[in-house]
Amino acid sequence: MTPGPDLLAVALPGRWTIRATNFPAWIRGDRSDPTIEYRLRRSAPLTLGDVVEYRHARQGLRQIQGVDRWRPGGGFVWRGAGMLRMLRSRWEVTGIDGEVAAIRFHRSVVTPAGVDLLVREGAAIPELRTRAAEQLEVLGITVEEFASFTWLAHTGSS
Repeated sequence: MTPGPDLLAVALPGRWTIRATNFPAWIRGDRSDPTIEYRLRRSAPLTLGDVVEYRHARQGLRQIQGVDRWRPGGGFVWRGAGMLRMLRSRWEVTGIDGEVAAIRFHRSVVTPAGVDLLVREGAAIPELRTRAAEQLEVLGITVEEFASFTWLAHTGSS
């Protein structure tokens, strides 16, 4: 069962590292060390601010900012900030297991669908791959999605 807005308002704020993914932007090789920081803007209706940060091979440290609004049917609608204001996408937290969370992005005009496995920054999760494999149902990840993951190494320099 996917977490609701009350749980997410408490569980999501903070900085997370993307540790496994099938999202092409993170696995094609020119971007590394992706993180997502969520900030609670409002509890009801649940609204988050987010900053996605990564290191680009040629452009250095990059950021994408947006606002995430809870949808009555569940999940979020993300809207970009600044130059990306016209972009929107849908995403949801499919599960949380302590300091590990899974998020699923739906296909948008500019991005394909994908799944990210996140670990709260500073959390030591030994054997993350094994833990995730044992908690697929809790995390809301299918066997096929898990098999499609690329596991990311983080340098900690972002």
